[in-house]
Amino acid sequence: MKKRGKHSLLLQVLILFSVSVLITGLFTLFTMQRRSDNGVKVQMEDVAAKVVEEVRESLTEYPAWKWLVRYWHTKAEELDIEYDVNYKTGKKTEEKCRLLMERHPDLVLHYADEAQILALPEQDRKLYAEIVYSWMITRMNEIKRSYKIDYLFVVLSKEKNRTQFFLLSASDPGSVRGTRYEEVYTLGTMVTVSKSQEEAMRNATQNNSYIADAGKYVDYYEALDTLGENTLFVGLTYNLSDVLANIGKQTRQGTAYAVLLQILLSAILQTMTMLFLVRPIRKIQAAVHLYKETKDSVAVQENLASIRYHNEIGDLSEEVVGMTREINEYVAWIERITAEKQRIGVELETARKIQAAALPNKFPAFPDRHEFDIYATMEPAREVGGDFYDYFLIDNDHLGLVMADVSGKGVPAALFMMTTKAIVQNCAMLGQSADEVLTKANEAICANNRMEMFVTVWIGILEISTGILTAANAGHEYPVITKVDGNYELVKDKHGIVIGGMEGLRYKSYEIRLEPGSKLFVYTDGIPEATDKDNNMFGTGRMVDALNTNPGAPPEEAIANVRKAVEDFVQDAEQFDDMTMMCVEFRGSKNTAAGASAGDAPAP
Repeated sequence: MKKRGKHSLLLQVLILFSVSVLITGLFTLFTMQRRSDNGVKVQMEDVAAKVVEEVRESLTEYPAWKWLVRYWHTKAEELDIEYDVNYKTGKKTEEKCRLLMERHPDLVLHYADEAQILALPEQDRKLYAEIVYSWMITRMNEIKRSYKIDYLFVVLSKEKNRTQFFLLSASDPGSVRGTRYEEVYTLGTMVTVSKSQEEAMRNATQNNSYIADAGKYVDYYEALDTLGENTLFVGLTYNLSDVLANIGKQTRQGTAYAVLLQILLSAILQTMTMLFLVRPIRKIQAAVHLYKETKDSVAVQENLASIRYHNEIGDLSEEVVGMTREINEYVAWIERITAEKQRIGVELETARKIQAAALPNKFPAFPDRHEFDIYATMEPAREVGGDFYDYFLIDNDHLGLVMADVSGKGVPAALFMMTTKAIVQNCAMLGQSADEVLTKANEAICANNRMEMFVTVWIGILEISTGILTAANAGHEYPVITKVDGNYELVKDKHGIVIGGMEGLRYKSYEIRLEPGSKLFVYTDGIPEATDKDNNMFGTGRMVDALNTNPGAPPEEAIANVRKAVEDFVQDAEQFDDMTMMCVEFRGSKNTAAGASAGDAPAP
């Protein structure tokens, strides 16, 4: 029977393209105009948020920042501030740093907390406040110039947001500092604000941040903290003249280009539809029909018998029958893939068992040695992991202890871990010191490290007769020890560079004396970096607290306490990193007391 309406699809496509060009062109023009109106504010909000975040990070990186804000506020007239110098040319600030470090060599200026500062004499507190203030001004100047902001400042609102007390104010090279209008305000300058600024600060207090459109300028305030009845704000002012001109130009060009492009694309698509879609459909029909005849498609034909369109779609519906075979083949392919995945799963499980067997896992580790007790666990984040621990007797009086973490996860990390474990143990068994073991291991790994992987390693060699532990650290986590009848504490030892990171490295060792009853706890970063669903990290503080819930517990129970604390913290959050722990209790021997009387070993 003759089929009619063969050109209806082409006619429909031509009409659809024509209407689409008209509607899309008008919509593009309208959208571009609206976006140009809103683009400025959106762009400025993003820039302002980034600026405020940098200022916030620069200020809050000092643990005692709240104390500093209060001190600057109350002692503004007494401070001797060096403004607008860089870190290299600030001679006055440099001299203050030198003087403060001479008086307090253990004070780390960038990381001193409020308790450490309050413990200083008043004159040294004043020095610290002046030093950090100069550093903050320098940093804010860098931020201001980087983002090309007209004004950037940190203020305290007073009198219900009617006045501002200037704490920090950024400047450009050559700017004049003072207390008059259009000068860059110095610390302690009080300014009466306008109604718009008062409203902006009030809204920022309620909503955390607020942007006010003032013609060619944009004022932005964000609340950082409160100080009594006052609120601490970061504020900035941005000149929009250049931005408005640029966006206006882009809007006009973008609208013109979009309309022209749509017209061109529509014309091309119409031509391609005629040449490459409608006409080839009949040829495709013949090819598909031939392919269809080689398959069993009776059931599909019965289902499609009711489709009787009088255009190319009607013809194409008859050919869908041919898809049944391809679907069957696809299902068979899925079954093969599933079987392959199951095979890989079995192989990974075997690899996990091999890796677990490679680590010492029989406890008690040395049942005939009563001078010490050891327990350790390793939980990979995947089927296999890159963490490993090891312990072995080098000779009758020396016990080797190793804790390491390979970069990466999965099979590559596991293979690298096995190699590293063998190298470290072999070097230690040669009777070398802890630092020599790391040095030799680094040489061996760097000699053939094409994948550029690395591993952090802590190694300790315990002299059993005296309790002296000689250790070295290649970029690994701090160990934790406990004295007799005491609590666990972190030992902030000196770190070397990771193994495999660089050729020619030499490592340094240190000594710790373990008294009978002392314990050593080492671990990988999977413990302190375990995160909950809000991405909060467990941290070494919680880890030490977990150990100190029962500092007298034997090694196995101590590790169980930490594992339970981690589980309670992360709850249902996914484990992203391997978790490995080892705890050693030194019980000592008859010779230990005699060795201890000879003098204490130096601390790290």
